[in-house]
Amino acid sequence: MTILVVESNPEALEQLNRLLGTVCPSDDIQYYDSSPEALSVSRKKEFDVAFLNPALPELNGLDLGQYLKDLYPLINLIYLSDSPASGYDAMTLHASGYILQPASEETIQHELQDLRHPALEKNHKRVFAQTFGNFELFVDGKPVAFKYKRTKEIVAMLINNRGAQTTNGEIIANLWEDDGDPEKKASYLGNLRQDLQNTFNRLKLNGILLKQRGSMAIATDRIECDLYDWLEKKKDSKYHYLGDYMNQYSWPEYVHAELDEISWAMEDEE
Repeated sequence: MTILVVESNPEALEQLNRLLGTVCPSDDIQYYDSSPEALSVSRKKEFDVAFLNPALPELNGLDLGQYLKDLYPLINLIYLSDSPASGYDAMTLHASGYILQPASEETIQHELQDLRHPALEKNHKRVFAQTFGNFELFVDGKPVAFKYKRTKEIVAMLINNRGAQTTNGEIIANLWEDDGDPEKKASYLGNLRQDLQNTFNRLKLNGILLKQRGSMAIATDRIECDLYDWLEKKKDSKYHYLGDYMNQYSWPEYVHAELDEISWAMEDEE
């Protein structure tokens, strides 16, 4: 479990360090006395639990909690305060818990054992990519609707490349096989990339798109995919390759042939 602790009072921060080190010594715990610094780190790293003081300076703990929930809807917010005055505001954020200081091992342990979003729930991946048959991307069980049809095709390419960075040139070559105006294609690709980012932001899929200058990749550990599961587990996979792969697209023909060979080899082993 990953835990974020933000407390501006040095003595309180040291106390939390000692308590959490005793209650959950094997967990990944990061401590900060600055809420802006903690928020900056959280944009790059997902935390399961955040212990926050509502009265933090610069960016108070309630506002920080809202930012964290915007980034990661299933984060468990636990507030620690020497006053119950902020309790109502904390509950409007659907916080997991509220501890009146001084905290103790018992109160810390109780809150961690009664999280609003348990670890089992958080381990469930919200995103499912279906590649066998027609390609489809689902979030929370519903197919994703993009503004442009070709945006979905870009996602299919990223899934097909299994976490490898896919360059803008590769995307353009697959989307437009003709020799049309390259500047016009590049401009249109910019619109598609923006549609992709806007859609993922709207669905709060933070960290699923890994961007570099002139290329993109999918964070394979953030999604469930029939292809990935079948390649890893073969006959033990709950998904079964039956000869159909991203049927609506022509560019994955080489991967399609690779999957056929793997499937035939599995049959020969029987």
